[in-house]
Amino acid sequence: MSEILVLVEHVDGEVKKVTLELLTLAKSLGSPSAVWAGPGLSDAATAKLAEYGADKVYNASSQEIVDYVVAPKAELLAQLVSSAAPAAVLVAATAEGKEIAGRLAVKTDSGVITDAVGLGDGFVADQSIFGGGVNVKSKVAKGTPIVAVRPNSTAPVAAAGAGAVEEVAVALSDAARAAKVVDRVKQEKGARPELTEAAIVVSGGRGVGSAENFSVIEGLADALGAAVGASRAATDAGWYPHQFQVGQTGKTVSPQLYVAAGISGAIQHRAGMQTAKTIVAINKDPEAPIFELADYGVVGDLHQVVPQLTEEVNKRK
Repeated sequence: MSEILVLVEHVDGEVKKVTLELLTLAKSLGSPSAVWAGPGLSDAATAKLAEYGADKVYNASSQEIVDYVVAPKAELLAQLVSSAAPAAVLVAATAEGKEIAGRLAVKTDSGVITDAVGLGDGFVADQSIFGGGVNVKSKVAKGTPIVAVRPNSTAPVAAAGAGAVEEVAVALSDAARAAKVVDRVKQEKGARPELTEAAIVVSGGRGVGSAENFSVIEGLADALGAAVGASRAATDAGWYPHQFQVGQTGKTVSPQLYVAAGISGAIQHRAGMQTAKTIVAINKDPEAPIFELADYGVVGDLHQVVPQLTEEVNKRK
């Protein structure tokens, strides 16, 4: 089977869920090879990668790879593309992942697809483009297909791989050392899941009314074990931090369940969430555009509907 490289997303030695999704996707198309960039590969991490299909684990343990911004990972992947001649390279469609994909495409003279929500035979990708207005199928026509896949696009499925570790040394160019990381500040992680990786997202918009009222959104999110999102109108008003904005100029999410409360459904917001598997809209305006997209809709005041929904969810725990 053709080898497919998967760039591992990891934090403090722990493999992130999106990597397991990418391995599952790669397993359906060929033989996955995980690429671990930087120090920290442990036996537990190797076992996790193998559990989800990695037949090989390339371990590039040099500290230099994480001492500089983005470019070293692109050079590492370019070296592996040259030596291993893989059928494709998969990365997570995060801000960093998409930059790595673009740099790698230039280095390998290959085509690149970003924000894919599916990948089929022949590495034909499903994409949502033009602000989410059009769904298309895309295929790289030149070089090695490089595809950045949105988190939560594929359900991770365990499928044992050999997990053979192969040490890799990478020689970084002077250009890759141009931007050095001089400090890292660890953000305290709350109990809620990370927005782009959450299986459930509860978002509030202009209809929430104030920063204080976002406690209603947070209450439902906590009951569901969900992440909290917000529309641009809510973040621009200062009701919720900008890092939680969902939309074309914010973050793109593809959860299993997306609850939009008090969000009208402008195209800017839809572009960031319309690939969710199930969408529930709560809005007192029956003509709100969000209802055109929703699988389930509730016409009503979110300040009455959401607390009742939260109460019912808590009763069933």
